[in-house]
Amino acid sequence: MKVLFFFYQWLIALPILLVLTILTALTTIIGCFLGNGNIWGYFPGRIWSKLFCIFSMVRVEVRGRENINKNTSYVFVANHQGAYDIFLIYGYLGHNFKWMMKKSLRKIPFVGKACAAAGHIFVDRNSPKSIMETLHKAEETLKDGMSLVVFPEGSRTPDGKLHRFKKGAYQLAIDLNLPVVPLTIDGSYAVMSRNTYLITPGKMILTIHPAIYPDPQQGHDIQELMEKSYETIASALPAEAENIVKKS
Repeated sequence: MKVLFFFYQWLIALPILLVLTILTALTTIIGCFLGNGNIWGYFPGRIWSKLFCIFSMVRVEVRGRENINKNTSYVFVANHQGAYDIFLIYGYLGHNFKWMMKKSLRKIPFVGKACAAAGHIFVDRNSPKSIMETLHKAEETLKDGMSLVVFPEGSRTPDGKLHRFKKGAYQLAIDLNLPVVPLTIDGSYAVMSRNTYLITPGKMILTIHPAIYPDPQQGHDIQELMEKSYETIASALPAEAENIVKKS
């Protein structure tokens, strides 16, 4: 069975998904140029992500969608298990959002231009000026239900465990006084970890936890926010994916 899937992945699924990626990127670029970027910057990518999971024979379960309101702007913070985290959140979260991503991702052919056209937020962590520009763009973008998705670990886990959270991922939530929604991703590491280019069919679970709202008078306390979101995300992971190393 594994041999059959290996040939299916490289000879059938991969060519189809490559074509779908190019078509989705072009649709996003042209659609955002001609019309509403919040629509064209979200729905083509959502369909593309679902098709990626379907052609990869990856099943998805979503828990807790009742915890979010489509008219409320949030900062979603999620653990980062593998490459399929992108498809899981984009395809199945069910809430319009922008990604916060590394500036270097703009160089990916087709995809980088599509992300820029869609209004996703690129960050150059080495430039204080760029960080301020990011904040100003976020202030203009995150309203009327538009949200942001961030991976506070910064990169995919190398071993399947939950690792340190970085403070910078929470800065926009604090500066803009937005509620934070922890997301737990389970199963993505087994589907495709950072250590392989091979897909393993399986099941991914996305758990949407209740939002953490800022105090009406004082806003968020960053240390408390990091601890609470970390513990909430960890609570929906199997024991082997937890880690004694916590936030920093």
